[in-house]
Amino acid sequence: MPTSSFLAPLGTKAPDFDLPSVAGPRVTLADLTGDALLVVFLCNHCPYVRHVESGLAALTGAYADRGLSTVGIMSNDTTIAPDDDPAGLATQVQRAGFTFPYLLDTTQEVALAYHAACTPDFFLFDRDRLLAYRGAFDLSRPRTDVPVTGDLLRGAIDLVLAGQPVPEPHQPSAGCGIKWRPGNEPGPVTFG
Repeated sequence: MPTSSFLAPLGTKAPDFDLPSVAGPRVTLADLTGDALLVVFLCNHCPYVRHVESGLAALTGAYADRGLSTVGIMSNDTTIAPDDDPAGLATQVQRAGFTFPYLLDTTQEVALAYHAACTPDFFLFDRDRLLAYRGAFDLSRPRTDVPVTGDLLRGAIDLVLAGQPVPEPHQPSAGCGIKWRPGNEPGPVTFG
């Protein structure tokens, strides 16, 4: 059974981070400039991520020159999900065609700060780095006949780049639950 995203409140400020990338250099929130920022919690092993990864690469590549900065973050405990180690993520980058930085959240502190729940989990911020959209890539899921289009995320990006709000309700993302290190599991999620 898939885990759904928590739907953090719109207008939430993007939590800061400073994480190593699969390619080596560290990346901070301040390094990601642009009129919109997409933070995606991903991993290599999850069938929900694999289902959309090529579409995500195409979508983010198409918007990179239009003002969208994208970053992927892998927060799974690799003792639970060994395919999500740096070598596995490097293979995924090549397979999917990711051109954005892919970061390693080994302490899981960033996933907790963003209230990430699943992979994939999408957080779209405006130019002031305030949360404008949190939700699904599209309505496609593994083992369904619904095509991968990225239409929900694409529509949100178009609105954010135009300086407009993304009307609610937002369809929650669904996927594999983040593999929390014992003792790191989030408690009941409350906002405010």
